[in-house]
Amino acid sequence: MPIIICPGIHEPELTVRFIQRCLNKDHTKAVDILIYPGQGYLTLSTFHILHFLCDSFGAPSYRLGNKLESPVIFICFSAGVVGGIGAATGWQLLGGHVQAFIAIDGWGVPLAGNFPIHRLSHDYFTHWTSAYLGLGENNFYAEPAVDHLSMWHSPQSVQGQWVNPSVGFSPPKNYLSASEFLNRLLERYKEK
Repeated sequence: MPIIICPGIHEPELTVRFIQRCLNKDHTKAVDILIYPGQGYLTLSTFHILHFLCDSFGAPSYRLGNKLESPVIFICFSAGVVGGIGAATGWQLLGGHVQAFIAIDGWGVPLAGNFPIHRLSHDYFTHWTSAYLGLGENNFYAEPAVDHLSMWHSPQSVQGQWVNPSVGFSPPKNYLSASEFLNRLLERYKEK
């Protein structure tokens, strides 16, 4: 089960740190982690992300090539959410199977798709104002609020609330770290 990482506009070292500090080692053994290498405004480009995923030339271990039948999970951060949601939809239109889309601090980005969508936000305001643009089920927001980049460079230190809007208007909340939340989601999808 490949995990496709679509970073934001920041130093590449933060993405490496995110993977090392956030993703449970049990998950990384069972999956391929594909990091979209585009930087700057290329993180916004659905076309470039899809090209990266479909390119079977060069380094085949870093590309999905013709592996459309393999379920994939997108984990996208900040500006990467913009290009990532388009790429996930495009991947599905090409015949691929998107198991889940996880948006980390993609404030103001409309999220819709024929696959499960989850949001992680750096504060309550960002979480609930993004709800109008597509919330999905099983989401997380930091409490107390943290700065935007903390969600990416140290998710294991970000404490917050697990919110499941599918339960109803007043959902139950669980207190945990962003890293724990993300790993519980991945465990859920690994079992499917």
